[in-house]
Amino acid sequence: MGADLTLTPLEARVLGVLVEKQHTVPDTYPLSLNALVAGCNQKTARAPVMEAAESDVLVAVDSLKAHHLVNTVSGTRVARFDHNMARVLGVPSQSVALLATLMLRGPQTAAELRLNTERLHRFADISSVEAFLDELSEKTPARVVKLPRGPGEREARWAHLLCGEPQLPAASMATGTDAGTVAAGELASLRTEVARLSAEVGELKAALAEVKRELGLA
Repeated sequence: MGADLTLTPLEARVLGVLVEKQHTVPDTYPLSLNALVAGCNQKTARAPVMEAAESDVLVAVDSLKAHHLVNTVSGTRVARFDHNMARVLGVPSQSVALLATLMLRGPQTAAELRLNTERLHRFADISSVEAFLDELSEKTPARVVKLPRGPGEREARWAHLLCGEPQLPAASMATGTDAGTVAAGELASLRTEVARLSAEVGELKAALAEVKRELGLA
């Protein structure tokens, strides 16, 4: 993947979904188009939530295929797709897990990334996460960037650069201490946190429903 290639948000979502489902539902991987669309439009563990049409996902897949990031798997009646992210980007599986999680859930702290990547790769500690993030930030071109801490944020968040430079809220780039600016920044931070927690609650509910179904308690 050359330095001049920038993914669209949907292309990044498609790539992230393929990485995620490879680990979370290996029995159905490589993914069919229907499964890929469902993963892109998933309401939990996604930021932002999308409503991509099947035709849009196909266009994104074709673009990713042109850059060798996605392959069509032959030998099946239904077209299925897998990713080739580690080899094309020249990064280890740990870094693939981090990039995919950033593409699916948006900017996160190292602690959040350790928690959210657990099903893709289990990092021993936060310092291990930070070591791989530092490595990604030092690549040419850089694949991630450490964002400046916003008002009310105790830890800096990281963002991926596969879609170009992340768009920072105006409040986080302001240098003044105007009370209105601070309040806006804190509100944006709270909204992000609420969205993240809501996604986690949704995942827990789905997991509990699955356990009940397996135990015959549904």
